[in-house]
Amino acid sequence: MSKVLYIKANAKEKGQSRTFKISDSFIEEYKKLNPDDEIITLDLYKEGVTLLPVGQLQELHIPAPGFGRDHPILKYAYQFLEADKYVIAEPLWNLSIPAILKAYIDYISVTGITFKYTATGSVGLCTGKKAVNISGRGGDYSAGPAATFEMGDRYLRTILGFLGIIDFTTIAADGLDVIGNDVDAIVGAAIEKAKEFAKTF
Repeated sequence: MSKVLYIKANAKEKGQSRTFKISDSFIEEYKKLNPDDEIITLDLYKEGVTLLPVGQLQELHIPAPGFGRDHPILKYAYQFLEADKYVIAEPLWNLSIPAILKAYIDYISVTGITFKYTATGSVGLCTGKKAVNISGRGGDYSAGPAATFEMGDRYLRTILGFLGIIDFTTIAADGLDVIGNDVDAIVGAAIEKAKEFAKTF
């Protein structure tokens, strides 16, 4: 049995996120195919994730004795480490990820929990795991010159690789805000792709 951490980062009201239409469809299909797996949904806005508190950066990134799974911030790093698979769902905002997702990344990137430093450099401690990033994007950043502006998926792929997760797949719905595009068709195609990918995730 696998433990799946479903990380959601979008401020839109329920039912309004095109990204979540795709990611929720993926989760539903995954549940059908893997009924015994545990799925933990972590909606970052509902969690109220904020920026790291002033003055606590050092103690959080070198956890002191007694700072365990009940710590209000470190609990997220332990939860992340204990998962086997990750589903991340977020829109591309201003060419990158929503700030709340970056704040969450700061919560989980903790020395001694999700990575460590060695004499030869940093080593990720989340090895043997896999992740899928599902993202809705207003423009088409899939290829060509515009692809160089896409820094959301690239950042997530890089930081998760830093933590040891190199099995990383992207499912993107591009061109959602381009006038004249058939948005329903784009979202529908991404949903079908997500459902197909769920068979091997």
